[in-house]
Amino acid sequence: MLILDIAVFSALFYLNDLIDEDFKIKKGGTLNINSPLPVTAVYNGTELNASHTVENDGSINVNLKMFGIIPFSTANVSIVDEMQVMVLGQPFGMKLYTKGVLVVDITDVVTDDGNKNPAKESGLCVGDYICSVEGQKVSTNEDLVRLVESCHGGKLRFDINRDGKSQTLYITPVLSSDTGKHKIGVWVRDSSAGIGTLTFYSPSTDIICGLGHGVCDEDTGTLLELESGELVSAEIHDVKKGEKGTAGQLNGRLSNNVLGRIRLNCSGGVYALATGEISADNLTEVALKNEVKNGNAQIYCTLSGDTPKLYDCKISVKKSKLNSATQNMVVTVTDEELLGITGGIVQGLSGSPILQNGKLVGAVTHVLLDDPTRGYGIFAENMLENAQKAEQSLKKAS
Repeated sequence: MLILDIAVFSALFYLNDLIDEDFKIKKGGTLNINSPLPVTAVYNGTELNASHTVENDGSINVNLKMFGIIPFSTANVSIVDEMQVMVLGQPFGMKLYTKGVLVVDITDVVTDDGNKNPAKESGLCVGDYICSVEGQKVSTNEDLVRLVESCHGGKLRFDINRDGKSQTLYITPVLSSDTGKHKIGVWVRDSSAGIGTLTFYSPSTDIICGLGHGVCDEDTGTLLELESGELVSAEIHDVKKGEKGTAGQLNGRLSNNVLGRIRLNCSGGVYALATGEISADNLTEVALKNEVKNGNAQIYCTLSGDTPKLYDCKISVKKSKLNSATQNMVVTVTDEELLGITGGIVQGLSGSPILQNGKLVGAVTHVLLDDPTRGYGIFAENMLENAQKAEQSLKKAS
């Protein structure tokens, strides 16, 4: 009996770590829980299906039972309409402008009285955003230089943002003996640019999205807080093949054709309000994450010009709810043509749609440096939820 109790307890602990606490069911469908052991969702004493009455703003709470008998957890289940998007796969460029200027390094200033570090002494840190100086908005590197140099050595009030919270610091610039100008000893960045792959356009939200992971600063590694940004069309003109230990890269030309105004930069990608009209032909159903299966799939991406093509791969769903929000599956490139051109997954392929059984299941996010034929992918369901958040933020702003 003791051995049996230990086995049951271990199985319950394993399932509790394995299975999500939130699910969706499409109207007319049933809840399929991917699990090595039989798990049943029970609502009001019976097994859950999509005909149950929906409460609590479109969701219900259910009990999860192993073998339909032993309860081990609860979950929230939402019953939703069928979700359809226009799958893209074309390259795009990003032009991003931060909220204030981002501090990427703090250095000493050489003065006639030795090295001094006003920024460090004030408590300013790498990763802080300088939003204003003496009440004047700082949007560019030039704004900061102008305001610091015009102080003539007087103390300045700096309004900053640190980890999403506003703070005020006071910094007294010093006179640089190298340049003869007042400085505080910081390096800052006000903008960024890059290239990626568009994942889908959602007609229901008018949001276009891509990348599958957030845009982070290359020096601090933190997610960029954006003041504004644009998605523009691009063409791929060259590919640097990836090798073990070194990521490959798609190289492209950015155009002035604006596809969308960025409204959200989050861990799940960049999301923009589409500009102009986008044809919503050839809509593709978005698979719920509990519908995604281990096995064959296809990556839809562009390796030359701006026309995407399907390439074979295999996916393996990561079986823990503790996983990163962007590392929901492992993607292995099996297509000989794609391997011959890129060596596998390379920078610039992030956001490339992943299709399985005619449905959009996810998007490529990262490459594994020790094996460029493999990388991570995010669930398409998660990206669609982010698109809905971007739409909601627009409604609040209006």
